[in-house]
Amino acid sequence: MPKVLEINGYKFSFYSNENQEPAHIHITKGTSNAKYWLEPELVEEYAYGFKIIERRKIKNILQQHYILLIEKWHEHFKS
Repeated sequence: MPKVLEINGYKFSFYSNENQEPAHIHITKGTSNAKYWLEPELVEEYAYGFKIIERRKIKNILQQHYILLIEKWHEHFKS
């Protein structure tokens, strides 16, 4: 599971076997985990264990680093 980014304890990564799905990112912190679609637009799929304020922080981080995340996805999967 390549880690793309780590900010304030939030780890942003993707699974190498998920190249058949649209670009997305997994986020973990402690026992909490979330998945956000990056394409065709930034959308939360799920966010287990994260409070609403944490979900807002995560979305803000995703928006700030959106281009990097998309580039890393396509670089890793060569798409």
